[in-house]
Amino acid sequence: MLNRRDFLKQATLISLAPSVPAFLAETARAAVPSRDDRILVVIQLDGGNDGLNTVIPHADENYARLRPKLAIPKQKVRRLNDAVGLNPVMREAAELFHDGRLAIVQGVGYPNPNKSHEVSKAIWETARFDPTEHSSYGWIGRALDEAPAAQHSGPACVLVGTESVPTALHGRKSIASALSNLDDMVIGQRPKPSEVGSSDDPLLAFVRRSTVDAVVTADRLQQAAKSRPDATTSFESEFSKRLMLIARLIQSDFGARVYYVVHTGYDTHVYQRETHDRLLRELSEALRSFLDQLKRAKLDDRVAVMTFSEFGRRADENASEGTDHGAAAPLLLAGAKIKSGLHGSPPNLAQLRGGDLVSSIDFRQVYQAVLQHWLRLPSQSALGGAFPPLSLY
Repeated sequence: MLNRRDFLKQATLISLAPSVPAFLAETARAAVPSRDDRILVVIQLDGGNDGLNTVIPHADENYARLRPKLAIPKQKVRRLNDAVGLNPVMREAAELFHDGRLAIVQGVGYPNPNKSHEVSKAIWETARFDPTEHSSYGWIGRALDEAPAAQHSGPACVLVGTESVPTALHGRKSIASALSNLDDMVIGQRPKPSEVGSSDDPLLAFVRRSTVDAVVTADRLQQAAKSRPDATTSFESEFSKRLMLIARLIQSDFGARVYYVVHTGYDTHVYQRETHDRLLRELSEALRSFLDQLKRAKLDDRVAVMTFSEFGRRADENASEGTDHGAAAPLLLAGAKIKSGLHGSPPNLAQLRGGDLVSSIDFRQVYQAVLQHWLRLPSQSALGGAFPPLSLY
């Protein structure tokens, strides 16, 4: 990995290095992204989001029976229709829904759900069930590997935050970067020399490519730093700051096709109400601010947002006023081009499987729609098969 500050300290030596011709770096700088490219923003709700208290089946009498302390009273639910509504703290998300900019896919999961954080997260990130494939390439990285050659250098996907680059972004050829602010950039998760394939000098090719990418990425970060967030935007959470940093990168035409951000804290085993309400409020407010910022910049038709969590929570509350690891949960998609509304059926609380909600939609159907209909990328290799895509765009 290459830290931007370390790179700048060595800029003179690099500019003289025969392995990185100056004309190559200048050409890379001159190649700008297309403003017509579509962008995906992935929000990971880390820890296992409680779907029942996010999208609430207020018309199902079993909801209050299963959750005598955690159930949201009917009169407080932000109703979306006669069957379901949003948590009352999600005012901005409800406004996006009624404004035609939010879709909710209900009952998303996968066959034979695994309740381990790490295993289930690996399944979602790789779209693979074989444990031997859980540390290699992700569904986004594989898809970007098959994308047409970009007209610019630099990362195809960017994690904004202090976490490690998720497996979802790992690709054999596509570049993933991580940054937490505009003064620090890390080039991350590149193929190892042994994975590059035969060449006269794979290591030298790797160094050349990494160096040129670092030059271009640093330049584009400097351009992003010149933009400023809207003066009316208030940053009430670290998560909101990260989303608005993504908005600035998009406004600066940074060039990445995918941005990724993690919202942590959803593993709510004990005294869930206060923590979960805070997280959902942060998510709702930040999502609305992000989309409104892009709308003011006339870029909102290029950007789609998707949330996911490794699993939902059990239907019944536990003795600690929390919820334990479950299975199916709703997934949110947002943007100006989204087919807003409710997709799929609300969970049937009278037909649980071992206390868990039964999924009606495979998460790979959502991924297929995102890749095929939004990013316009091949999906079969990325997902390990073909799945009937949902009509989301």
